[in-house]
Amino acid sequence: MSNHQKRLSVPKSWPIERKESTFTVKADAGPHGEAGVPLVIILRDVLGYVDSVKEARYALNQGTVLVNGEKSVDHRRPIGMFDILAFTQREEYYRVFPGEGGRLSLTPIDADAASSRLGKVVGKRQVKGGDFQLQLHDGTNVRVEDGSEYGTNDSVVVDNESKEIVAHFTYEEGALVTAVAGGHAGNIGTLDEIVVTAGSGPNTVHVETDDGEFETVEDYVVVIDENFTGDDE
Repeated sequence: MSNHQKRLSVPKSWPIERKESTFTVKADAGPHGEAGVPLVIILRDVLGYVDSVKEARYALNQGTVLVNGEKSVDHRRPIGMFDILAFTQREEYYRVFPGEGGRLSLTPIDADAASSRLGKVVGKRQVKGGDFQLQLHDGTNVRVEDGSEYGTNDSVVVDNESKEIVAHFTYEEGALVTAVAGGHAGNIGTLDEIVVTAGSGPNTVHVETDDGEFETVEDYVVVIDENFTGDDE
């Protein structure tokens, strides 16, 4: 299987120029599915820390690049929405956040904010022993004793070291949300109304912003709090 793919075919969320050259690095299988951006693209194309895949491999082998609190040595490791990147030698920390048009961007944060990450709950099931397993948007799972307080579309904050939930934001009218896909991606506002659609059509939401309001598909919004709006520093 090829380790490259055509730039014109990559997801719109990838922060690269599609017409710059024909091919780019292909992400490994892993978190975030097809939307995952190879770590080397973040290092080379976004931050400019390296000029080539060879340099990226060398930099990662130094063990100073952390993804969600864990050392990453795979230059094709998928990076996606709400991941935390830490460059310990530089003392630089970033949260991957959806920008305008859904293109992923890096929001500078401090070391304390980099100790945990946000996850959207996309599924829940009971497992052996009676506990519940929450499936998050990036494909990872978190185990909890009482699943009754968590619902689909809620958001949780997971500590990178303990892997335990340290905060929980309920998906409900009045919640602060950000659009992560569609024409309003990157916009942040208050969830004013959840419109349940009869039949097989997707539910929609009305969101009020400082500049007005917008309507989008329910799956396109994620509940956040003020710490995730880019004002951490």
